[in-house]
Amino acid sequence: MNRKVYFKVLKLVFIGLNLALPRLLMGQKILPYKNQNLNIDERVHDLISRMSLVEKASLLGYQSKAVPRLGIPAYNWWNEGLHGVARAGEATVFPQAIGLAATFNDSLVNAVSNVISTEARAKFNLSSAKGQHLQYMGLTFWAPNINIFRDPRWGRGQETYGEDPFLTAHIGSAFVKGMQGKNKNFLKTSATAKHFAAHSGPEANRDYFNAVVDEKDLRETYLYAFHALIDSGVESVMTAYNSINGVPNSVNQVLLNNVLRKEWSFKGHIVTDCGALDDVFSTHKAIPTSTETAAAAIKAGIDLDCSTVLQSDVVKAVQQNLLTEKEVDEALFHLLKTEFKLGFFDTQESNPFHNYGLDSIHNNMHIVLARKAAVQSMVLLKNNNNVLPLNKKSFTSYMVLGPNAASFDALAGSYHGVSSKMVNFVEGITAAVDPTSRVEYDLGCDFRDTTHFGGIWAAGNADVTIAVIGLSPVLEGEAGDAFLSSSGGDKHDLSLPASEVAFMRSLRKGINKPIIALITAGSDIDVTAIEPYADAIIYAWYPGEQAGNALADILFGKVSPSGHLPITFYKKITDLPAFENYNMAGRTYRYFNGKVQYPFGFGLSYTNFTYENIKAPLPIYNQTDTISLNIKVKNTGIMDGDEVVQAYIKYPIVDRMPLKELKSFKKVFIAKGNEKIVSLKIPVKELQKWNLETHNWKVYQGKYLISLGENSADEKLTWEFNVTNNSSQR
Repeated sequence: MNRKVYFKVLKLVFIGLNLALPRLLMGQKILPYKNQNLNIDERVHDLISRMSLVEKASLLGYQSKAVPRLGIPAYNWWNEGLHGVARAGEATVFPQAIGLAATFNDSLVNAVSNVISTEARAKFNLSSAKGQHLQYMGLTFWAPNINIFRDPRWGRGQETYGEDPFLTAHIGSAFVKGMQGKNKNFLKTSATAKHFAAHSGPEANRDYFNAVVDEKDLRETYLYAFHALIDSGVESVMTAYNSINGVPNSVNQVLLNNVLRKEWSFKGHIVTDCGALDDVFSTHKAIPTSTETAAAAIKAGIDLDCSTVLQSDVVKAVQQNLLTEKEVDEALFHLLKTEFKLGFFDTQESNPFHNYGLDSIHNNMHIVLARKAAVQSMVLLKNNNNVLPLNKKSFTSYMVLGPNAASFDALAGSYHGVSSKMVNFVEGITAAVDPTSRVEYDLGCDFRDTTHFGGIWAAGNADVTIAVIGLSPVLEGEAGDAFLSSSGGDKHDLSLPASEVAFMRSLRKGINKPIIALITAGSDIDVTAIEPYADAIIYAWYPGEQAGNALADILFGKVSPSGHLPITFYKKITDLPAFENYNMAGRTYRYFNGKVQYPFGFGLSYTNFTYENIKAPLPIYNQTDTISLNIKVKNTGIMDGDEVVQAYIKYPIVDRMPLKELKSFKKVFIAKGNEKIVSLKIPVKELQKWNLETHNWKVYQGKYLISLGENSADEKLTWEFNVTNNSSQR
């Protein structure tokens, strides 16, 4: 290099350094909201302080806008993950929520939701790497649905964990913990407890329905699981469409501010159900205008709108002095804090979930778990003369038929994902038998025709027939989705389609060989209508992608059935109060004293278990004590199996006490001929009831009874005890 060229290059270097130096110096000063060494609250407050009111309002809707100058990404908050990542392409499809509850296995549900959040993170990472911000590819999930399934007519009951507040609280908490992960600094995903509150039909008029509920039923039944999930750290709560005692949930100051925020110390964000704020002024007509509704929602505690009301009207509300910017800041604080906890403002490398990729989606481990969950969700209702399990050596020909035998909908349920490996019942049975065995399939019947049936003749030529009947999500579900429902997604009664009952009757007339009925549904149905025509009955709910393999595992005795009903199966709908009546009197096993088809907690097994007392409860407790008991459970049957030990409490004779309540349960695997010690604990505080006079919780003194058994009507062991202290504070 000659001297002239050398000095020219040197000059360019100095010019470059001169231009770059200010930038380098500026880069040394990290803005507080980008500083990962500060606590999240400081970072969030700093970010909000740098935003205009218009920018703040743009973030308050589920389609959150980008603020490029501050590095705030556009984000769609709406994601579904009720029983698998939903509506987002390839994902593991687990049993519907009601089926997960039927496992009575909170550790299994935790494992399921852990997989859901893993697949969600992987999808988010892959999508973000492409610069995509698609709906259903985010990290904020609007699940679980912890509403109480108080009436079997409700179409969305399949999305819940059943009729019992205690079971719902425990299964729901397990689900939330799996979704949100164990990392102290980052959320794996954000879970949402919905729909707050007293929401369980009717679907057709949900946008203006007013649930009339007194404080006792509200606290003891409708709010119980929500409180439990708040205590478990759920990041979000979604408000319901309906009103409670004349006040729409999304502008209900008492519920959102007084109970949720102040009494329960909820720190996460509150989101409306989709269009719920529009309902406030358009259908409930509780507030005249959208601008006034936006102000009322923010003041009540709403942070995020699954619509556009807040984005469109918050600025107007501030300009009209209906709202202060400080109140807007508080709502935005809750939202942004969730985004910070998800890692949206941190380096990718600092996030423990940034490496999740394609191999974390629908892998073999996840498929195995889906099969296990499906097996444990199925409930054996009848097994006449121990026809099940089937011995493959005794049968060489099988007929599988019925409208749901090869149905995708009957596997997936509502709010479902999709999988490239859905295994229907025909496929599962075909794969399980010897290739030299004959397997045939026929639709059998549809949901309407009561006179024309297929497969009857072929079934007569088979050694065993498996008839797959029941409902599907187009007959029961959310308003609009269950388009074959004649009542907006709900059911009028407990009946199976008349065509299926007629089909089963015709099937039985021509066959003297074993008939196994498999029923898919998400609610209580009239099983007695087909019970005489089947030698065995399995209730499968909507069991997910591994339904066929799970059924084969049970049919052929690879696994003993261990599912238990999370709802009461009533004999007829006229045994219940009116659907619109939200009083709990006469509803669920807790308050219904009539005859039923199957009690809450019911489920048969291929094996038998005995209970022996090891450590009985003490005779007297006070309000700060914990009831502890140990029992020996022995498998006295011919197969390995899971037993669900259920502990129920009967209360002193006081007005409006439940007949009995589940207060502890444990699922244990016991090999045949073996035994295990099962320990159960019930804090006396769990026995408190709401006192309408003092508007507070109270543990009533007097005589209690605790019973242990396999369902709510079974009492293998019982003990009496007394509680001496007469009040407690939750």
